[in-house]
Amino acid sequence: MNTNRLLIGLVIALVIAFLLSSFVYKQFQKASVVAPSSTQSLVVAAVPLPLGTRLDASNTRIIQWPANQKVAGMFSRTEDVANRAIVTPLAENEAVIEGKLAPKESGAGLSATIPEGMRGVSVAVNEVVGVAGFVTPGTMVDVLVTGRQMGKENTGGDITRTILENIRVLAAGQKVEQDREGKPQTVAVITLLVTPDEASKLTLAATDGRIQLALRNTVDTKKNDPPTILQADVFTPTGQKPQVKRSGGGGKKSTAPVVPPPYVIEVITGNKRENKSFPNTKDH
Repeated sequence: MNTNRLLIGLVIALVIAFLLSSFVYKQFQKASVVAPSSTQSLVVAAVPLPLGTRLDASNTRIIQWPANQKVAGMFSRTEDVANRAIVTPLAENEAVIEGKLAPKESGAGLSATIPEGMRGVSVAVNEVVGVAGFVTPGTMVDVLVTGRQMGKENTGGDITRTILENIRVLAAGQKVEQDREGKPQTVAVITLLVTPDEASKLTLAATDGRIQLALRNTVDTKKNDPPTILQADVFTPTGQKPQVKRSGGGGKKSTAPVVPPPYVIEVITGNKRENKSFPNTKDH
């Protein structure tokens, strides 16, 4: 009797175990089956592309992208980006979006990367002016000019002024990209991105004066408007004040000549008293 009960209990346990294992197996099967999600076409760079590259079918391709993950400004056909230049370097498989493309019919190369209303102006440099070759594409610089001060009253010799601040370097020589390892580039010409007014100022400074570039941190965008430095400020002995008038434009105002106080004389006429002033013509 006990043996029969034991056999019956064992059979029931096996049946329950079988049912439970079947249930678990079906649940795992449902979890492992992933319904294919809908996709959309996305244009990406087929190879690493430098700044100013004109796009075509050879350097772009289509990949499938989840339809529920829209990319702002994306393209779904390579024909839509053909013959347009990029204004920023693209890595392989990086999405091609509207914000990274130059306007249509703007051509390719460096000119396509210049925003509307801006100009690219080249200036001659050497290892000193170019900060030992560390002025490379994408860096930010200030432009200083040294030249002879104009005007009859200005007898302080040469002056140095900062005429432009926080200016982006477009190209170093014919290179429009930085060296990936940050190595300096010794070139003879630097191209700067400036406004039309700044272009005129820069051209005059480079023609009639001696310019110097000052490298600055790319995140430092504050303009300091430093004062003009006179030759007398540098070479006057310590403790002596240079007797030089400063013209405007450098942040320091010119000092007006000191006028001596007039003479005052009391005049008595009968019982009447009055003070009369006379100009002080004594040489001070």
